[in-house]
Amino acid sequence: MATLNPQPISLTGAQPTYAAASADGDKVRPDERTWLHVRNGGAGPVTVTLDATGSVRGQTVPDLTVTVPAGEDREIGPLTADLLAGTSDGLVAVTYSAVDSVTVAARRI
Repeated sequence: MATLNPQPISLTGAQPTYAAASADGDKVRPDERTWLHVRNGGAGPVTVTLDATGSVRGQTVPDLTVTVPAGEDREIGPLTADLLAGTSDGLVAVTYSAVDSVTVAARRI
């Protein structure tokens, strides 16, 4: 499991660096201005799951799932602490239904 460091965008232009999605998942520090950019270069869809840890009026919020179709990408966020921060480490836990040809970058504005 890798911890992804959010990469800032800039006025001079930023080229993000993508990492291979980890088979056992990834983590990222939550922030109102942070999101994930997931690219799926594989032949089938991939489901990205973010573990939700928040609750609303005592009701548990379900995990967030996003399907990334084959050959496409998705930007997921913002990754807010009130909804997604893990109770043990404060990080957002991200898992993937498949990792072949899947890359990810944490971005921040």
